[in-house]
Amino acid sequence: MAKTKAPVKKSADGENKPIRHLYLIDGSGYIFRAYHALPPLTRPDGTPVNAVFGFSKMLTQLLDDPEVDHVAVILDAGRTTFRNQIYDKYKANRPEPPEDLIPQFPLIREAAKAFGLPCCELEGYEADDLIATYARMALEAGGTCTIVSSDKDLMQLIRPGVEMMDPIKQRKMGPEAVMEKFGVTPDQVVDVQALAGDSTDNVPGAPGIGVKTAAQLLNEFGDLETLLKSTASIKQPKRRESLEQNAELIRISKKLVQLRDDVPPPADPDSFDKRKPDPNLLLPWLEQQGFKTLLQRYTTELGAATAPVAPATAAAPTKKAEPEAVKPKPARTKSNQAFTAADYELIQDEKLLDEWIAEATRAGTVAFDCETDGLDSNNAGLVGVSLALLEGPWANVNSTRRRAAYLPLMHRTPGGAAQGALDLAGDGGEKDAGKLLPGQIPMKTALARLKPLLEDPAVLKVGQNIKYDMAVFRRHGIEIGPVDDTMLISFVLDAGKNNHGMDELAELHLGQKTIKFADVAGSGAKQVTFDKVPLDRARDYAAEDADVTMQLWARLKPRLVPERVTTMYETIERPLIPV
Repeated sequence: MAKTKAPVKKSADGENKPIRHLYLIDGSGYIFRAYHALPPLTRPDGTPVNAVFGFSKMLTQLLDDPEVDHVAVILDAGRTTFRNQIYDKYKANRPEPPEDLIPQFPLIREAAKAFGLPCCELEGYEADDLIATYARMALEAGGTCTIVSSDKDLMQLIRPGVEMMDPIKQRKMGPEAVMEKFGVTPDQVVDVQALAGDSTDNVPGAPGIGVKTAAQLLNEFGDLETLLKSTASIKQPKRRESLEQNAELIRISKKLVQLRDDVPPPADPDSFDKRKPDPNLLLPWLEQQGFKTLLQRYTTELGAATAPVAPATAAAPTKKAEPEAVKPKPARTKSNQAFTAADYELIQDEKLLDEWIAEATRAGTVAFDCETDGLDSNNAGLVGVSLALLEGPWANVNSTRRRAAYLPLMHRTPGGAAQGALDLAGDGGEKDAGKLLPGQIPMKTALARLKPLLEDPAVLKVGQNIKYDMAVFRRHGIEIGPVDDTMLISFVLDAGKNNHGMDELAELHLGQKTIKFADVAGSGAKQVTFDKVPLDRARDYAAEDADVTMQLWARLKPRLVPERVTTMYETIERPLIPV
């Protein structure tokens, strides 16, 4: 296979450290095993966390291991991959995850970030393909690789320098484990799986041929193609008939089970060097989850966080908490939730923009909203972008950053046409859009800086009707994801009880009246498009939108689990947002 050079991503100290021993954690596989291996646990706000707790304990063990010098968590980006184009029934029969496991998926990403570990995923490919690619790159760099997983599909990667480790049984697996599982050597695993198929992943294989029979055939004929060309010498008529009648299906099955080791890696593995967790990220996160033992250990080991501990973000009914849960600090009440301009910043230089991007990346969750000069996402001009973070250390890493900001991009002097204005005269002439106001970062520069954040799979972007924002940014070459939508969450929770627009939700759940568009843009014949609104008034309006969105998300999202509508949101509503 062609080899792909990874983009360079330097470590925190600015130097890439050569790989000695790379550990690749199969995060997507581990969360299911931990969920079924551990008893139900909930954090103080009622969110289930048993799989997250097991994952956190496993990360702790790896960080303690002196053999680990590079480590990363590898996740599935989605359910659709290139394999579905090869065989549209691939994994089509998989059941939906348990309802109390679904809200733990984003917490796995949070855990990795809190422990200071990179999270990697790639659209169109499975986590296993990324693992195969990084294992190959580790060997080429002169290092070794341990795949932290018990998934049989990864056993095809075992070879000199590459081993597997069962994270629950703490058992290393090499060629002997492959022989015990499949009855063949690692280089024959793909052929065994192609013949035997896999009912879990809906890989067809050859009817009537199981793992044991497949191993016998391969030990006799050597490899799959030789076997398929030699069916006439097979004595058992049913075996011979199955192989001859399903030869093409068997070859398709091989394409499905064979892992790609040449996918474009999202980061250079040299940047996966192990570091001590940041107490300002890890300790508040452990307290929020209610992991008291881990919190005590890391408080002693790392010292207390220099930023205040984040409050709980929920007002949800509380299930029985796990035995070591700590009590959350009280959430803000309506009386101290007022949205004021003092909370908001105007981003007018690249340095401040980079600071906000860095904080959003560290936080792992950012509310996001775009302002435009029209309502049609297909032609509205982008005017600016607002960002908001939760309060506490997730938002205020240096304890000074305000909680929301507005980045103006295309505000103009009054009197001209909007960016997306139609040529009503039909003469194709250039329309006067007004002069750009000073104090705005050039759009091309700003979007180039925002693009990695908005596309970062480890940072959740929260919006109110975020489908609109995604469509606008798609026209600028940016695919926003992953996303949550407060409008859809509200609809799933309270359909039929109230409307789900931001203004009504803010008054209903936060006890606050928001700035109306007419307050900043005027009304009637005198109303202007948003690109003609002065920067200070635009800041207050736009930053408040993002701030309200973040507070609504913190209030509404934790209700999904106790009110038993998680499956509806996660498997029906949210997947349709990009459509």
